[in-house]
Amino acid sequence: MRYIDGFVTAVPSARRDAYRRHAAQGWTVLQAAGAGRQGEAWGDDVPHGTHTDFHRAVQATPDETVVFSWIEYADKATRDAAAAQVMAAPEMAALIETMPFDGARMIYGGFEVVVDQGAPSPATGYVDGFLLAARDRDAYVALATRSAPIFLDHGATRVVEAWGDDVPPGTRTSFPLATQREDGESVVFSWIEWPSKAVRDAGMAAAMADPRMETAPEALPFDGKRMIYGGFTLLFQS
Repeated sequence: MRYIDGFVTAVPSARRDAYRRHAAQGWTVLQAAGAGRQGEAWGDDVPHGTHTDFHRAVQATPDETVVFSWIEYADKATRDAAAAQVMAAPEMAALIETMPFDGARMIYGGFEVVVDQGAPSPATGYVDGFLLAARDRDAYVALATRSAPIFLDHGATRVVEAWGDDVPPGTRTSFPLATQREDGESVVFSWIEWPSKAVRDAGMAAAMADPRMETAPEALPFDGKRMIYGGFTLLFQS
């Protein structure tokens, strides 16, 4: 089963270029260790919510921008081997020392890919990122499998849904804290890729209005009030 490491980070807005360079340098180490793709998306349309949101997830300050990112692997074994190799690499030690953001507030975790439809967007693409806590894996996968083609029909290039597997609880920030995860729930990390923001704006509106998308709130296998979402400009991809 394909596997991803997912991350959400608060980066000083003035350090966007430094962050991109840092991500590109990190990719050379990750690729050598077996990673298949890396995506880094810079916050663009990231709303503040009532219960949860990306800003609170990483305790972002007004002068910081939220970054939504992921690393893809063929399977968990490849990811585990890559993680060990990366952490032992001297190049990564140097990158950790020069991170252009507060690593103590970064949230991260490992996720099993349960839905992957379509193909990656171009380098100038746009990403809708989501975090939520779901109760029933089978019900969630069924819903996501049914919903993905609707987004693709309205212009999305790819839909990925990943189920929490190795998601540490954290004491200051974490995926469980961000989604207010309850007993019996698992964190879901997902994203939709679009060729551009214009296509995303039109396509998302059309998808939400599509009759095939209608699902009664009580039938959802997650609490929609705690779902975190936002729009991101693709900053770097391998």
